[in-house]
Amino acid sequence: MRCYANQLAGQLSKDLHPFYLVFGEEPFQENNCVLNIRQAAKKQGYDEVIKFALLPGFDWQELIAQYNSMSLFSARTIIELDLNQQKPPTHGVNILKELAASINPDVILILKGAKASQDIQRSGWFKALDKKGLFVPCYALTGYHLEKWLDEECKRLKVNLKSDAKRSLLLATEGNLLATSQELEKLSLLYKDALIDQQQLMSGLLNQAKFDIFDLNDGLLKGNAKYIIKILNKLAKDNIEPTSVAWTIQSQAQTLLNIKRALVQGQPISQLFKQYNIWKNQQASTQQALDRLPITQLELIISLLAQFDSAYKSNLLSAPFQGLAHIALSFCQPVNFPMPFSDESNQIGATK
Repeated sequence: MRCYANQLAGQLSKDLHPFYLVFGEEPFQENNCVLNIRQAAKKQGYDEVIKFALLPGFDWQELIAQYNSMSLFSARTIIELDLNQQKPPTHGVNILKELAASINPDVILILKGAKASQDIQRSGWFKALDKKGLFVPCYALTGYHLEKWLDEECKRLKVNLKSDAKRSLLLATEGNLLATSQELEKLSLLYKDALIDQQQLMSGLLNQAKFDIFDLNDGLLKGNAKYIIKILNKLAKDNIEPTSVAWTIQSQAQTLLNIKRALVQGQPISQLFKQYNIWKNQQASTQQALDRLPITQLELIISLLAQFDSAYKSNLLSAPFQGLAHIALSFCQPVNFPMPFSDESNQIGATK
């Protein structure tokens, strides 16, 4: 059954499902959905969380063993499987079908992945889990839906923004829900429920170094290595959250990859610029990136981001910004040395 991200809270208040398929291209919504599922499940005794990530060497037998085993720490367990932007291999497909056929009432399985294409939604494993679970698609928000989300966040945080201030905030954050939410939280602390106008908002934005994160897009598109390193150094110095930087890189890489694939299928570039909200002042640099980066390189960048995300969440990165620099520089040219992960991060299959 399908349930959109903004409907999930209402659905969780009614009952829990044995399977949740949280798929999409908007990481802030995806993470919030998983957090909401965890919180709702915890209220019903699902106290233990076991996390798996689909990395090279992942043992699917361990997944099914954990699903069917009795927990030593809790009567009920949540298992999260991050597909890391990949499709399950044949062996994994069979395991997922097996889980769907033999539900464990003491376990909730949460699958996270990239946008679920029609091919994925028509696959046997997806249908089997969806039939007995809940499919939560997390789409990138634009236009009316983005404005509605901002209104809801303002209401939740009791932030009172004038209309022109809302427009300026959305323009500054370029659709990055994480950055927008973080800024709203700061405004809530600074202004409480007082009315905030555009001048007050922009004054705060101009003093926030974290918005240099959006300058990174220009360097990525133009393949300007020197500029990329300059921005990353500043972000690291200012203790910007690495996941915000990774989101920006991920968003840019995924957009370029989607456009490249559509161009191969014969879709006109003008239509694609409109579909992916590429502003006129960005179209030349976007075209430059499309001409420079082959599909294989963009797929590699997204794979590296998946590895980074898994290692970072498992606290296996001693220097996250070195990893981000490695990935960002891959927009300029292939980087022929490994990511700066610890040995453990290359071996990790599951974390508890």
